[in-house]
Amino acid sequence: MMTILLADVGGTNARLALADREGIRAETITRFRGDDHASFDEVIGLFLDTQGGPEIEAVCVAVAGPVSQGRARLTNRDWDFSEARLIELTGGYRARLINDLSALGYATPALSGEAAGFLREGPGTVLTNGQRLVVNAGTGFNVCAVKVLPGGGIACFEHEEGHTRLPLSIWTPLVEALGARASAFDSVEELFAGRGLARLHAERTGTGPIRAEAVVEAADRGDAEAAATCDLYARLFGLLCRELALRFMPMDGMFLAGSVARSAAQRFPIFEAAFLSDPLMARIPQAVPVGMIRDDMAALHGCLAAIE
Repeated sequence: MMTILLADVGGTNARLALADREGIRAETITRFRGDDHASFDEVIGLFLDTQGGPEIEAVCVAVAGPVSQGRARLTNRDWDFSEARLIELTGGYRARLINDLSALGYATPALSGEAAGFLREGPGTVLTNGQRLVVNAGTGFNVCAVKVLPGGGIACFEHEEGHTRLPLSIWTPLVEALGARASAFDSVEELFAGRGLARLHAERTGTGPIRAEAVVEAADRGDAEAAATCDLYARLFGLLCRELALRFMPMDGMFLAGSVARSAAQRFPIFEAAFLSDPLMARIPQAVPVGMIRDDMAALHGCLAAIE
Protein backbone atom coordinates (compact mmCIF):
# COMPACT_ATOMS: atom_id res chain seq x y z
CA MET A 1 0.00 0.00 0.00
CA MET A 2 1.25 3.50 -0.83
CA THR A 3 2.41 5.32 2.30
CA ILE A 4 3.03 9.07 2.40
CA LEU A 5 4.81 10.86 5.21
CA LEU A 6 3.36 14.28 6.04
CA ALA A 7 4.71 16.91 8.41
CA ASP A 8 3.69 20.37 9.59
CA VAL A 9 6.74 21.99 11.20
CA GLY A 10 6.57 25.24 13.16
CA GLY A 11 8.96 26.98 15.48
CA THR A 12 7.43 25.34 18.57
CA ASN A 13 6.05 21.98 17.45
CA ALA A 14 6.27 19.50 14.60
CA ARG A 15 3.24 17.36 13.77
CA LEU A 16 3.78 14.23 11.65
CA ALA A 17 1.42 11.64 10.20
CA LEU A 18 1.18 8.86 7.66
CA ALA A 19 -1.36 8.81 4.86
CA ASP A 20 -2.50 6.54 2.05
CA ARG A 21 -5.07 6.72 -0.74
CA GLU A 22 -7.84 6.77 1.86
CA GLY A 23 -6.42 9.88 3.54
CA ILE A 24 -4.53 10.64 6.74
CA ARG A 25 -4.30 7.77 9.22
CA ALA A 26 -5.51 9.52 12.35
CA GLU A 27 -3.88 6.99 14.69
CA THR A 28 -0.42 7.95 13.37
CA ILE A 29 -0.63 11.67 14.10
CA THR A 30 2.21 12.51 16.48
CA ARG A 31 3.41 15.83 17.91
CA PHE A 32 7.05 16.56 18.76
CA ARG A 33 8.28 19.58 20.74
CA GLY A 34 11.04 21.36 18.88
CA ASP A 35 12.98 22.11 22.07
CA ASP A 36 13.38 18.36 22.65
CA HIS A 37 15.22 17.66 19.40
CA ALA A 38 18.37 18.95 17.74
CA SER A 39 17.06 18.65 14.19
CA PHE A 40 14.10 17.61 12.09
CA ASP A 41 16.19 14.69 10.85
CA GLU A 42 16.08 13.33 14.40
CA VAL A 43 12.31 13.81 14.55
CA ILE A 44 11.78 11.86 11.32
CA GLY A 45 13.89 8.97 12.61
CA LEU A 46 11.98 8.78 15.89
CA PHE A 47 8.62 8.98 14.14
CA LEU A 48 9.38 6.24 11.63
CA ASP A 49 10.69 4.00 14.44
CA THR A 50 7.46 4.43 16.42
CA GLN A 51 5.46 3.55 13.29
CA GLY A 52 7.36 0.31 12.76
CA GLY A 53 9.58 1.46 9.90
CA PRO A 54 6.95 1.76 7.13
CA GLU A 55 7.99 1.82 3.49
CA ILE A 56 7.58 5.45 2.40
CA GLU A 57 6.72 6.32 -1.19
CA ALA A 58 6.58 10.11 -0.86
CA VAL A 59 7.03 12.83 1.74
CA CYS A 60 5.68 16.38 1.98
CA VAL A 61 6.75 18.80 4.70
CA ALA A 62 5.19 22.21 5.41
CA VAL A 63 7.72 24.58 6.96
CA ALA A 64 7.17 27.83 8.85
CA GLY A 65 9.80 29.62 6.80
CA PRO A 66 10.78 30.46 3.23
CA VAL A 67 11.20 27.63 0.71
CA SER A 68 13.42 27.97 -2.33
CA GLN A 69 14.85 25.44 -4.80
CA GLY A 70 13.99 22.45 -2.66
CA ARG A 71 15.51 23.88 0.51
CA ALA A 72 14.05 25.58 3.58
CA ARG A 73 14.93 26.84 7.04
CA LEU A 74 12.62 27.55 9.96
CA THR A 75 12.28 31.25 10.73
CA ASN A 76 12.23 30.77 14.51
CA ARG A 77 14.42 27.67 15.02
CA ASP A 78 17.78 26.56 13.68
CA TRP A 79 16.40 23.64 11.66
CA ASP A 80 17.10 23.28 7.95
CA PHE A 81 15.50 21.03 5.35
CA SER A 82 16.14 19.80 1.84
CA GLU A 83 14.06 17.61 -0.46
CA ALA A 84 17.14 15.52 -1.28
CA ARG A 85 17.76 14.82 2.41
CA LEU A 86 14.10 13.96 3.01
CA ILE A 87 14.36 11.29 0.31
CA GLU A 88 17.54 9.97 1.90
CA LEU A 89 16.04 9.89 5.40
CA THR A 90 12.76 8.24 4.45
CA GLY A 91 13.70 6.09 1.46
CA GLY A 92 10.89 7.71 -0.46
CA TYR A 93 10.87 8.18 -4.21
CA ARG A 94 9.89 11.84 -4.12
CA ALA A 95 9.73 14.70 -1.65
CA ARG A 96 8.30 18.20 -1.56
CA LEU A 97 8.89 21.13 0.77
CA ILE A 98 6.22 23.84 0.92
CA ASN A 99 5.62 26.89 3.05
CA ASP A 100 3.14 26.35 5.88
CA LEU A 101 0.79 29.02 4.51
CA SER A 102 0.83 27.30 1.12
CA ALA A 103 -0.17 24.11 2.95
CA LEU A 104 -3.26 25.88 4.28
CA GLY A 105 -3.96 27.06 0.74
CA TYR A 106 -3.81 23.50 -0.59
CA ALA A 107 -6.18 22.46 2.21
CA THR A 108 -8.94 24.98 1.47
CA PRO A 109 -10.85 22.94 -1.15
CA ALA A 110 -11.32 20.21 1.47
CA LEU A 111 -12.47 22.57 4.23
CA SER A 112 -16.17 22.57 4.98
CA GLY A 113 -18.52 22.68 7.94
CA GLU A 114 -16.90 23.26 11.33
CA ALA A 115 -13.39 22.89 9.87
CA ALA A 116 -13.98 25.90 7.60
CA GLY A 117 -15.74 27.82 10.36
CA PHE A 118 -17.73 30.02 7.98
CA LEU A 119 -18.67 33.28 9.68
CA ARG A 120 -20.59 34.57 6.69
CA GLU A 121 -21.81 32.54 3.73
CA GLY A 122 -22.26 35.34 1.21
CA PRO A 123 -25.45 35.66 -0.87
CA GLY A 124 -27.69 32.79 -1.82
CA THR A 125 -26.32 32.88 -5.38
CA VAL A 126 -22.77 31.53 -5.33
CA LEU A 127 -20.48 33.44 -7.70
CA THR A 128 -17.89 30.71 -7.82
CA ASN A 129 -14.66 31.31 -9.73
CA GLY A 130 -12.38 28.67 -8.19
CA GLN A 131 -10.45 31.35 -6.29
CA ARG A 132 -9.80 31.26 -2.55
CA LEU A 133 -7.61 33.24 -0.19
CA VAL A 134 -5.96 32.36 3.12
CA VAL A 135 -5.28 35.41 5.30
CA ASN A 136 -2.90 34.55 8.13
CA ALA A 137 -2.44 36.97 11.04
CA GLY A 138 -0.34 35.44 13.79
CA THR A 139 3.36 35.79 14.56
CA GLY A 140 3.65 37.35 11.10
CA PHE A 141 1.21 38.33 8.37
CA ASN A 142 0.81 37.04 4.84
CA VAL A 143 -1.72 35.65 2.39
CA CYS A 144 -1.90 32.69 0.04
CA ALA A 145 -4.05 32.92 -3.07
CA VAL A 146 -5.47 29.62 -4.32
CA LYS A 147 -6.86 28.65 -7.71
CA VAL A 148 -8.75 25.38 -8.16
CA LEU A 149 -8.09 24.36 -11.76
CA PRO A 150 -10.74 22.87 -14.09
CA GLY A 151 -9.17 19.40 -13.90
CA GLY A 152 -9.24 19.44 -10.10
CA GLY A 153 -5.64 20.49 -9.54
CA ILE A 154 -4.73 23.22 -7.06
CA ALA A 155 -2.36 26.14 -7.64
CA CYS A 156 -1.08 28.18 -4.68
CA PHE A 157 0.69 31.50 -5.22
CA GLU A 158 3.44 33.10 -3.15
CA HIS A 159 3.04 36.64 -1.82
CA GLU A 160 4.67 39.13 0.54
CA GLU A 161 1.49 40.99 1.41
CA GLY A 162 2.69 41.71 4.94
CA HIS A 163 5.46 43.96 3.61
CA THR A 164 3.15 46.18 1.56
CA ARG A 165 2.28 49.65 2.84
CA LEU A 166 -0.97 50.35 4.62
CA PRO A 167 -3.74 51.48 2.23
CA LEU A 168 -5.37 54.86 2.78
CA SER A 169 -8.63 53.20 3.84
CA ILE A 170 -6.80 51.85 6.91
CA TRP A 171 -4.32 54.67 7.46
CA THR A 172 -7.08 57.28 7.79
CA PRO A 173 -8.99 55.63 10.70
CA LEU A 174 -5.65 54.67 12.28
CA VAL A 175 -4.61 58.34 12.37
CA GLU A 176 -8.04 59.27 13.73
CA ALA A 177 -7.49 56.81 16.58
CA LEU A 178 -3.81 57.45 17.31
CA GLY A 179 -2.87 60.81 15.83
CA ALA A 180 0.87 61.16 15.22
CA ARG A 181 1.47 57.82 16.98
CA ALA A 182 0.10 56.09 13.87
CA SER A 183 3.57 56.54 12.35
CA ALA A 184 4.69 53.54 14.42
CA PHE A 185 2.98 51.34 11.81
CA ASP A 186 4.67 51.48 8.42
CA SER A 187 3.56 48.19 6.85
CA VAL A 188 0.65 45.75 6.88
CA GLU A 189 2.58 43.26 9.02
CA GLU A 190 3.63 45.89 11.58
CA LEU A 191 -0.05 46.54 12.26
CA PHE A 192 -1.74 43.18 11.77
CA ALA A 193 0.76 40.62 13.08
CA GLY A 194 0.81 39.76 16.77
CA ARG A 195 3.41 42.41 17.57
CA GLY A 196 1.15 44.90 15.78
CA LEU A 197 -1.79 44.22 18.08
CA ALA A 198 0.54 44.55 21.08
CA ARG A 199 1.94 47.87 19.80
CA LEU A 200 -1.54 49.12 18.88
CA HIS A 201 -2.56 48.65 22.51
CA ALA A 202 0.59 50.36 23.78
CA GLU A 203 0.15 53.36 21.46
CA ARG A 204 -3.57 53.65 22.26
CA THR A 205 -3.15 53.54 26.02
CA GLY A 206 0.31 55.04 26.50
CA THR A 207 1.33 51.99 28.51
CA GLY A 208 4.32 49.72 28.19
CA PRO A 209 4.18 46.94 25.59
CA ILE A 210 2.59 43.63 26.52
CA ARG A 211 2.17 40.47 24.45
CA ALA A 212 -0.73 40.26 22.02
CA GLU A 213 -2.02 37.18 23.87
CA ALA A 214 -2.16 39.21 27.09
CA VAL A 215 -4.18 41.96 25.37
CA VAL A 216 -6.72 39.42 24.09
CA GLU A 217 -6.91 37.67 27.48
CA ALA A 218 -7.46 41.00 29.24
CA ALA A 219 -10.23 41.89 26.78
CA ASP A 220 -11.88 38.52 27.41
CA ARG A 221 -11.80 39.26 31.16
CA GLY A 222 -13.65 42.54 30.59
CA ASP A 223 -10.78 45.03 30.64
CA ALA A 224 -12.25 48.08 28.88
CA GLU A 225 -8.99 49.38 27.37
CA ALA A 226 -7.96 45.97 26.04
CA ALA A 227 -11.45 45.45 24.61
CA ALA A 228 -11.25 48.84 22.87
CA THR A 229 -7.92 47.86 21.31
CA CYS A 230 -9.31 44.53 20.08
CA ASP A 231 -12.39 46.29 18.71
CA LEU A 232 -10.19 48.75 16.79
CA TYR A 233 -8.04 45.92 15.48
CA ALA A 234 -11.13 44.00 14.30
CA ARG A 235 -12.38 47.10 12.47
CA LEU A 236 -9.04 47.75 10.78
CA PHE A 237 -8.64 44.06 9.93
CA GLY A 238 -12.09 44.10 8.31
CA LEU A 239 -11.05 47.07 6.19
CA LEU A 240 -7.86 45.26 5.15
CA CYS A 241 -9.75 42.11 4.22
CA ARG A 242 -12.08 44.23 2.07
CA GLU A 243 -9.02 45.46 0.15
CA LEU A 244 -7.84 41.85 -0.19
CA ALA A 245 -11.28 40.75 -1.41
CA LEU A 246 -11.06 43.27 -4.26
CA ARG A 247 -7.42 42.40 -5.03
CA PHE A 248 -7.82 38.61 -5.13
CA MET A 249 -11.59 38.13 -5.70
CA PRO A 250 -11.80 34.91 -3.62
CA MET A 251 -15.41 34.17 -4.52
CA ASP A 252 -15.03 30.60 -3.22
CA GLY A 253 -14.00 31.83 0.20
CA MET A 254 -11.64 33.94 2.27
CA PHE A 255 -10.18 31.81 5.08
CA LEU A 256 -8.76 33.56 8.15
CA ALA A 257 -5.99 31.79 10.05
CA GLY A 258 -3.70 32.53 12.99
CA SER A 259 -4.15 33.53 16.61
CA VAL A 260 -4.57 37.26 16.01
CA ALA A 261 -7.09 36.74 13.20
CA ARG A 262 -9.02 34.56 15.65
CA SER A 263 -9.33 37.50 18.06
CA ALA A 264 -10.85 39.57 15.24
CA ALA A 265 -13.21 36.73 14.33
CA GLN A 266 -14.49 36.79 17.91
CA ARG A 267 -15.64 40.34 17.14
CA PHE A 268 -17.13 39.44 13.81
CA PRO A 269 -19.94 42.04 13.76
CA ILE A 270 -17.26 44.77 13.94
CA PHE A 271 -15.12 43.02 11.32
CA GLU A 272 -18.08 42.47 8.97
CA ALA A 273 -19.34 46.06 9.27
CA ALA A 274 -15.92 47.30 8.15
CA PHE A 275 -15.63 44.59 5.48
CA LEU A 276 -18.91 45.78 3.90
CA SER A 277 -18.57 49.50 4.69
CA ASP A 278 -17.40 50.96 1.38
CA PRO A 279 -19.92 51.27 -1.48
CA LEU A 280 -17.15 51.13 -4.11
CA MET A 281 -17.50 47.72 -5.87
CA ALA A 282 -19.52 46.59 -2.84
CA ARG A 283 -20.93 43.58 -4.70
CA ILE A 284 -17.56 41.79 -4.46
CA PRO A 285 -17.04 41.76 -0.65
CA GLN A 286 -20.76 41.13 -0.26
CA ALA A 287 -20.37 37.92 -2.27
CA VAL A 288 -17.22 36.61 -0.53
CA PRO A 289 -17.79 33.90 2.12
CA VAL A 290 -15.50 34.39 5.13
CA GLY A 291 -14.37 31.51 7.33
CA MET A 292 -11.98 30.89 10.21
CA ILE A 293 -9.81 27.78 9.82
CA ARG A 294 -10.40 25.71 12.96
CA ASP A 295 -9.06 22.34 11.81
CA ASP A 296 -5.70 21.69 13.53
CA MET A 297 -4.96 19.12 10.83
CA ALA A 298 -5.54 21.54 7.94
CA ALA A 299 -1.83 21.90 7.11
CA LEU A 300 -1.40 18.11 7.01
CA HIS A 301 -4.38 17.82 4.66
CA GLY A 302 -2.74 20.51 2.55
CA CYS A 303 0.51 18.56 2.44
CA LEU A 304 -1.39 15.51 1.21
CA ALA A 305 -3.07 17.54 -1.54
CA ALA A 306 0.28 19.06 -2.55
CA ILE A 307 2.07 15.69 -2.94
CA GLU A 308 -0.72 13.67 -4.56
